Amino acid sequence: MRVVLDSNVILAAFGFGGICHVCIDAHDLILSEPLLAEVHAHLQDKLGHTRSLADDRVALLREAAVVVAPADVPTNARRDPDDLAVLGTMVTGQADCLVTGDHDLLSLEQYDGRPILSPRQFWMGLRPPSSSSPP
Repeated sequence: MRVVLDSNVILAAFGFGGICHVCIDAHDLILSEPLLAEVHAHLQDKLGHTRSLADDRVALLREAAVVVAPADVPTNARRDPDDLAVLGTMVTGQADCLVTGDHDLLSLEQYDGRPILSPRQFWMGLRPPSSSSPP
């Protein structure tokens, strides 16, 4: 499955694991330079990572992902201009879905015919019916 992870999901995976970490494993990640730059900045300012550790983590993401240039998205699609790059990444990368914790993006429910899911919705959609509760 081709999946775009918003920066907040990636940060939660690095900082806390759990469901967000499951979103990273075993999927084709689609990212873009604007997403990677946001992750890099927030690893330092929100999670307290050193610049070196943030560099290493972003390098790992870059190796694990297909990095695309985001498609142009109409500026009226969202009120937060940073969300436009996330939606554009999903379009260019022909992702099957976007996983995010951003309530503004989640309120869309879909964009360009692709679902926008919370980490829990994504995990629930992938697990077998007999699976236990999320990590």
